[in-house]
Formats: sequence, structure tokens, C-alpha cells
Amino acid sequence: MYKKERKSWMKHLDFTILDIICLELAYALSYFMRFGRKNEFLNEEYQRLAVVLILIDICVVFFGESYKSILRRKNTQEFKHVVIHTTIIVAGMMVYGYWTRQSDFSRQIFLMFWGLSMIFEFVGRSGLKNFIKKKMMNDRNLSAMIVVTTDELVESCLKEFENLPYREFAVHGVVVVDAMRKGEIIRGIPVVANADDFFEYVKNNVVDEVFINGNTIASSQALADDLLEMGVTVHFNLVHASKLMPNKVIEQCGNYMVLTSSMCIATPRQLFFKRLMDIVGGFVGLVIAGIATIIFAPIIKKQSPGPIFFSQIRVGKNGRKFRFYKFRSMNVNAEEQKKELMGQNEMSGLMFKMEDDPRVFPVGRFMRKFSIDELPQFWNILKGDMSLVGTRPPTEEEFAGYEARHRARLGIKPGLTGMWQVSGRSNITDFEEVVQLDTYYITNWSLALDIKILFKTIQVVITGKGSK
Repeated sequence: MYKKERKSWMKHLDFTILDIICLELAYALSYFMRFGRKNEFLNEEYQRLAVVLILIDICVVFFGESYKSILRRKNTQEFKHVVIHTTIIVAGMMVYGYWTRQSDFSRQIFLMFWGLSMIFEFVGRSGLKNFIKKKMMNDRNLSAMIVVTTDELVESCLKEFENLPYREFAVHGVVVVDAMRKGEIIRGIPVVANADDFFEYVKNNVVDEVFINGNTIASSQALADDLLEMGVTVHFNLVHASKLMPNKVIEQCGNYMVLTSSMCIATPRQLFFKRLMDIVGGFVGLVIAGIATIIFAPIIKKQSPGPIFFSQIRVGKNGRKFRFYKFRSMNVNAEEQKKELMGQNEMSGLMFKMEDDPRVFPVGRFMRKFSIDELPQFWNILKGDMSLVGTRPPTEEEFAGYEARHRARLGIKPGLTGMWQVSGRSNITDFEEVVQLDTYYITNWSLALDIKILFKTIQVVITGKGSK
């Protein structure tokens, strides 16, 4: 029997339970530091808050993927995650207190709880990680694995395994199927058998798993079939998962089992909540856009006669084209004027941006400073052409000049805001840097990252920082 690695949000149930214990201890200690042994903790509201604390933590773990790659994090990275996690928890508790009109909750408790929970969580997580690492590195807890490969691939194959920081197996031997090397030691691993006596070795020795790094698909499949009949777990090498494939999953494509790789692989749950955020945000945004239309439509008409809205064909996810909407902030013939202004383009690459653009009329400049001109795009979001957070969709002209590597930024649905917008877009003048930011966003996408970008966007919009 082989224990499959868990992929669900329950994979790190141990860390989830540990965090809840640490949070409850911090909450109880904060209370006693504030009230001593008085009976306020027996108060129903404080008891209810202790339960709400658990529910908030579970929601944060469920939506935020708090434990992704937790065993590989360094101490500084872990402390950063702990600070973010506990801050969200405290914010959730304060929101609960506000909504339930419990204004008598002690602010000192919240403040002390915030500090203590960071300390308790960091110490607790660090201790559990050290325990898990020591347990994983103890050979008694590891499966005995034999590597079956060719003479050409044996060195590189064993090298791949010897420096793995975390594993649930130990390589006890190697079999070279196309050379007589039995008895040799290769990179510290003994060659335990040849092709002729390999099955005899498996029969008489402790072998939990066999990794087949074959030369041909046909020979590897035949070997795997024989080993499975002996009750041995078989790992059949499909393709080397290089750094170019950070996200991968085995799945069925028709009647074939395939290794699927992409810049980002999202679960149905994640996509459902991302779309739900878009729908809710789209409705709210359209209400705001309607109010903005009443205010700015007459001013736009007065300062620059012509349509209130500007529409243009843009390129979306993986080359899909759609009609894109904005409040018009430039002269009606802005696209024709753009050709004359290309020499003053401040962007290096396939985007156009210019400070003090003469095509922009006065109220248009105000709208662009506070991103009011972008509000009609909530219609695109509600339709599903765009998302709240993503990458900015290029024009057809810009897309026509893309090189192969630039197309990566179209690997996700375009967004109203994104990494570029919250990273000081007016200070970034190199298109290649924009591509790097977009690629980072797609590769590291999560619901938590979207929420973080949305909060930063609100700050940018309110201050008008980073716009020209």
C-alpha cells in the first residue's frame, strides 16, 4: 500500500490544530493579563469570541493557503507568514465585534493577543517543522526504494535524489539494466542487481518502492507490470519536472494518463471563489460606475464633445479578443494622435505611456489620476471577459508585436488591477519588467494574493499614487 500525498486544504491538519491551540492560549493569556482572575471571561460574549476565533482561523486557512510550502520556508519567511496570518485573525475579530455591536471588548486584549499570537505561532510552527524534518530524515521512517535505470542515466538520476531536503523514501540500491555493474558503488549507492537477477533481489529483500527511469516507454511499462504483480509500488518516470514546470498534476486526457504542467494550476474551489469575488465586485463596481456617470458624463461632454465611453478591442486570456470599456479621458481622435507622439513614449517596449499627454482633457486627467476612467470595466468583469485582479489586456497592435515569452502574461484572465498597478506603474518604464511582474503573479497566484492586491489597489486609488 502506498500513502498518496494529500493535496487538499486538510493536508496540513497538524499545523491547523497547532495554530488554533496557540491562538486560544494567546487569547486566554491576554485576558488574564488584562483582567486577572475576574469573572469577565465567564461572560458569554468573551466565550463566543473564543469560538469565533477558531472559525476565523479555519476560514483564513481555507481561503488563504496559509501552509503552502511551509516545510521549505526559512525562519524569516515563516515569521512574515505568521505576521500576516495573525493580523488577519485580529482584523476578523475586530470586524466581528463591530458587526455584533460589542463595543465593550477590551482593546488591550486585542493588542496583547496580536503580539502573543505571533510569538506562540512562530515558536509552535518552528518546533513542529523541526520535529517533522527530523522524523523525515530518519531512515527507519522512510520507505526502501530501488532505482532502476540505464548506464547513461544512472549518475544524473542518483544525483537528483541525493540532495532532496524532504523525502519519504531512502534509496537502498540501484539496478543498471543495460550494463554489468553489480557490486559497484555509484554516488554512495550500491548496484544491488543486474537486469537478469533483479526480480530475485526484489523477492528476497526489503523493497517498498521502485523508481523506473527507463530508456523506452515500452520496456519501462513491461517492467512496471511485472513489479506491480509482486505488490511493489512503482514510480514510472514520465518526464523530468524542470524549473520550467513549477506546477504539475497527473490526470487523464481521453484514454491517456498524462503529466499536465502549467504556469498556474488552480483547484475548482479556488476558481469558484475567484469568480464569486468577480461577480460581487462587478455588481458593486457597476453601482459606483453609475454614480460616476451621473457626475462626470456632463463634464466629459462639455470639455470634449463626443461619446462618454471609450471602447476598444483588447486581447484577453490566451489570445481571446473582447470589447473593453472605459470613461473617455482623451480626445476623440486620440488613436490617430498617438502615432505622432510615439517618439515621446516613456515606456521601453510594447506599451505606450506619456506624462502630460496632450490628448488628455482636464477632467480626464483627474479621472486617470484616481482611476475613475476604469470603472466601466466592471461590466467586462461581470460578463467574464476580465477579473478584478489579473494582467492588463494589451491592444491588438501591442499584441501583434509580442515575442513568444511575452505571451506568458496572457496565461490568465486580464484584470482591472494587478501587480503592475500596485507596484508604482508610472515608475516602471520597461515592458520587460511588466512581463516579469505579470509572470510572477500568474506563477504564484492564490486567493490571498488577489485580496492583498485589491487592498493595495484601494490605497493607490485613494492617494492617486503611481498614476500619470
